[in-house]
Amino acid sequence: MKEQSAQTNYTVEIYPPEQQGSGAFDGGKITEIKPIPFPQESGGSRRVGPLLYWAWASARGDGVIGMHPHQGFEIISYVMEGAVGHTDTAGNNRRVGAGGIQLMQTGSGISHQEEMYGERTEFFQIWFEPNMRESLQKPPVYLDFKDSDFPREQLETGATLKRIIGPHGVTQIDAPAVWDEVQIDSNGRYTNELAEKSLAALVVTQGKARLTIGDDAFELNRRDFALVKTETIESLILSAIETGATATLITAPLDPGYPLVRI
Repeated sequence: MKEQSAQTNYTVEIYPPEQQGSGAFDGGKITEIKPIPFPQESGGSRRVGPLLYWAWASARGDGVIGMHPHQGFEIISYVMEGAVGHTDTAGNNRRVGAGGIQLMQTGSGISHQEEMYGERTEFFQIWFEPNMRESLQKPPVYLDFKDSDFPREQLETGATLKRIIGPHGVTQIDAPAVWDEVQIDSNGRYTNELAEKSLAALVVTQGKARLTIGDDAFELNRRDFALVKTETIESLILSAIETGATATLITAPLDPGYPLVRI
């Protein structure tokens, strides 16, 4: 962990990429850094609230993560560069390009594989835990959305929000989470009023950003992961350093209101 702050009302943890988890597929054609690895893996942060797993995958050339099963969890792949294919046992065979997402609500169970195409692919895969007692009773669902499907909100403070998941997003999931992409101009800033007993998890995907909360400020480079947990209502402020910055931000309650499984 590069930096840490433990105040009365909040905690902040910062993990640069070399301190995150790691993994590889298809003979090393696909590599990952993991801000939040699976609980049995090393590096990075631990699962928090309904946010179970977060990986940043990279491929150089074509690559495949072969057919494998999922059950219960809600799994989202967000393509930052290139294209990602999806084939599953429900008959879906789809491809999503940069700026789009693939969403699996895996319910009672589904198997799928992922395919990467072209010279370079970059994507997040993030797992959320819904109420598993309910989720396991539902049939699996697959959805995808292209970049132009997402609502965008331009703020007077010099920031633009791409609304990915949540009440203002292109769709919602069963887990109580909101996912926005925040683009900040060189002189801009973005403020999020975090609820009490909540989390904010973010990764900088372009440029450099400054995270400010309370009396603490942290400089974040590309691929740095920050995790904030609050006890009281707190203002989280993101601003760009030098030439603008982009960050993926997920907020959620620390207690989702249902039991979380142990894996």
